[in-house]
Amino acid sequence: MPVHEFAYLTTVGRRSGRPHTIEIWYAEHQGVRYVLSGDGDGADWVRNLRREPSARLRLGGPRELHADLPGTAAVMARFVAAPAEEAVARRLLAAKYQGWREGEPLSDWAATSLVVAFEPPG
Repeated sequence: MPVHEFAYLTTVGRRSGRPHTIEIWYAEHQGVRYVLSGDGDGADWVRNLRREPSARLRLGGPRELHADLPGTAAVMARFVAAPAEEAVARRLLAAKYQGWREGEPLSDWAATSLVVAFEPPG
């Protein structure tokens, strides 16, 4: 499966009920896709997921912010709390986007951001 630079996450607006799509960095491990929120719970997309964890996710281009492009799949969001899983997600994202290597310290973004996992529903 190709590795794409970006994912496109579509959440349901907590107030409007309308779809909202963002471009976001992601990493994948054992079929789970992870993203980090540098704004923690302050990010609109996180607040949307706290209200409604079902979402849609598409990996790779085109760089269009539409919810129904081919390759978009239904997912369920899960806020990661297990320290071991958090560590894996943080390291994967730091390595992919910041060139992090084992033995180096994580950046503030990678070390402190909120970790969100996406898996198929069910």
